Amino acid sequence: MPFYSDIRTIKDQAKRNRIVRGLKALREGFADPEHGIPSKSADNTLLMASWNIREFDAGSKASFRDEEAYYYIAEIISRFDIVAIQEVRRSLYPLQNLKRLLGSWWDFLVTDITLGAGGNSERMAFLYDRRKVDFTGLAAELVLDKAIAIDEKIVQFARSPYIAGFRAGWAYFTLVTVHVYYGKGVPVDERRLAEIQKLAETLTKFAPDFSSARVYSPDGKPQRDNLLLLGDFNIFNRKDVTMEALTKAGFVVPDGLQSIPGSNVDQKKHYDQIAYHKKLAGLKPTKRAGVFNVFDHVYRADQEADYAAERAVKGGRSYKDWRTFRMSDHLPMWVEFDIDDSNAYLDKLAGTGPAPP
Repeated sequence: MPFYSDIRTIKDQAKRNRIVRGLKALREGFADPEHGIPSKSADNTLLMASWNIREFDAGSKASFRDEEAYYYIAEIISRFDIVAIQEVRRSLYPLQNLKRLLGSWWDFLVTDITLGAGGNSERMAFLYDRRKVDFTGLAAELVLDKAIAIDEKIVQFARSPYIAGFRAGWAYFTLVTVHVYYGKGVPVDERRLAEIQKLAETLTKFAPDFSSARVYSPDGKPQRDNLLLLGDFNIFNRKDVTMEALTKAGFVVPDGLQSIPGSNVDQKKHYDQIAYHKKLAGLKPTKRAGVFNVFDHVYRADQEADYAAERAVKGGRSYKDWRTFRMSDHLPMWVEFDIDDSNAYLDKLAGTGPAPP
């Protein structure tokens, strides 16, 4: 649970009441058995998420977020153990402010700014709860050994994928988060497809070199690392060749995510994805996964009048568009994993079962 103490310093009682209403609505939404998010466990499960937070914080299209939006974003992130975040902008204040709200046991890793027109001065980050997740030391940005040839130009990724290694419970895992080039607003943009293909090809070819650590299980035997890819791929639908580029390279979308609605606001596009490479060890999907529709609970369509004053600060945008600069035009995508292999290991010690993979 984030820290709410600063809410009492808000002099506008109507705004204070509105924030309290929004936080309570989110907490009620988490408990929804069909569309909510499971509660975090102390050590049995891992809740992993990916969220493109629009121009965080802020770009040329909107004013900076006020604290109301930060309370809601922190409340959602607190529900997870580790979150990959895309579209962090130049200032590190957004991550520092989230850490302050979430608590001292949270930490973050962040890239430098991606230069060039395609990079949009963006950073990528991982926010993680150190009570559950340990950073194992690996943090790097991926650069292609052979660049992409597009329209007689030789280019790298528009935004360098960010790689970092972690451990939770019995599982070691390397996460690669991306924000793939968008380009033209069509299902298959040439450069977008090329980026996804080169990404999948490179990760598949060099997967052992991206291991977060040469790790060993308690019995002294090597333990396999897990490679997961997550972020904003700008994939329009699951039948596009952009999605096939991932699956043909051996990336597997957990069962719980294969039939969910899209991750954009109207849930018709499958921009965001979470997938693992071939198979997992010590990290087992529980089949609980989804996208959380924040606008069912805060900045709802029927609350437009409540934000008339804030919208007037930088006018000209519809309420539907304006609110995506408070929260995002993407919804957080999440998946739950079982990380407790204790029984399998005890069975091995007793000679009654195989060792954990």
